[in-house]
Amino acid sequence: MGPSSPARTMRLWGPRSLGVALGVFMTIGFGLQLLGGAFQRRLPRLQLRQSWATSLGSAVPSCLPRQRLVFLKTHKSGSSSVLSLLHRYGDRHGLRFALPTRYQFGYPRLFRASQVKGYHPQGGGTQPPFHILCHHMRFNLKEVLQVMPSDSFFFSIVRDPAALARSAFSYYKSTSSAFRKAPSLAAFLANPRAFYRPGGRGDYYARNLLWFDFGLPFPPEKRIKRGNPKDPDSHQGHVLPSGTGPRALLQPVSTVADGHSQAVSPTSFNLGSSSFIQWGLAWLDSVFDLVMVAEYFDESLVLLADALCWGLDDVVGFMHNAQAGGEQGLRAAGTGGLTAEDQQLTARARAWNNLDWALYVHFNRSLWARIEQYGQRRLKHAVAELRARREAMAKHCLQGGKALDPKYITNSQFRPFQYGSAKVLGYSLRSSLSPKDREDCERLATPELQYKDKLDAKQFPSPVSISLKTSRLLS
Repeated sequence: MGPSSPARTMRLWGPRSLGVALGVFMTIGFGLQLLGGAFQRRLPRLQLRQSWATSLGSAVPSCLPRQRLVFLKTHKSGSSSVLSLLHRYGDRHGLRFALPTRYQFGYPRLFRASQVKGYHPQGGGTQPPFHILCHHMRFNLKEVLQVMPSDSFFFSIVRDPAALARSAFSYYKSTSSAFRKAPSLAAFLANPRAFYRPGGRGDYYARNLLWFDFGLPFPPEKRIKRGNPKDPDSHQGHVLPSGTGPRALLQPVSTVADGHSQAVSPTSFNLGSSSFIQWGLAWLDSVFDLVMVAEYFDESLVLLADALCWGLDDVVGFMHNAQAGGEQGLRAAGTGGLTAEDQQLTARARAWNNLDWALYVHFNRSLWARIEQYGQRRLKHAVAELRARREAMAKHCLQGGKALDPKYITNSQFRPFQYGSAKVLGYSLRSSLSPKDREDCERLATPELQYKDKLDAKQFPSPVSISLKTSRLLS
């Protein structure tokens, strides 16, 4: 039994072309021994296990919950809802978060370990270990491994670039110079070169945002001109896999002459676009243990809980940072039911964001391969159980049993940060909750900025209430 037709169509596009990726490595002189460390020493893939209701399967095997986690929080892909689950789980279990000083790790620049609050380089003093790294960053594996152990569980989430473009245009219209100049998304996609300039302020939001978030290099013909001060990583050089250890590292490529590093010119890489994309996808496969798909969010949550040996209740939560009227983009990756105009916009968005589309197709295919391994009937029962528990929690915890327009949320503790042209929905708790139930419901309903401040105050106690920062921000 196969998945729905849009997903089945994607999965029939053929297996991964790892051979192409290997060829690319050989052409640029890294050799097959480099891939040995990346692919042979990677963490084990999904183990079929189920740590919740035995009625959904056979006897529950014993396993230890995974609690060293690295979540790459991609933009406009449902990642705030995943972040909420991690906040709640870590808070409840007393885990230590690797937190940014503010709310992001220096984005859009590549992540640096020094941006983690309370991090001390090796030899710079003792510190408790971090358990969870999960806030916005541009991925940089070499620096991440300075903070988190290499056997951490790495995961992320992707979204159909057509749906992502709709959300990003609304949310980042005042931030991206390309979006700001365009009267509408349709006008932008009809002739993006009229508005988009490589290196323009905030224009990483306007094209291939997922590829950018994953910290991958861009093909030479796509790369921003070096030395442009508006390019957030013009100083980083061209990044390619290198190093040893459980995972291949991303770091600037250099040659060594007389003991000194020298940057390699980007013109030395003669890579075809297709081969370059296949290389990037193969590298991501060697690093990430799971990549969720926003259009199959609940199915992804079940697989996540299974991979982490968590209970089903650990991944039952509410949607966060959702824009009013934006839910329809999260369920279907196909074009069925769309008007001719919407189908044209979808095709143009996928073509303009060609690297993101390649990412999405690849990880949609790998997700469905995992679903086949897990068992579709078993998954269907688990997803139904997850949705039933979420609905029960919403009825028990929430005023009106659903997300609300922010104008109806009077408690600033639960009012989400408003940005962009669309309203960001939030939650208000029922007044009749018992103290214990209210504590549990608060964890479910607290927006990401307020929850980050709560964790910050918990890990770094201060006589000054850190919640004042959020109050000033939300005002």
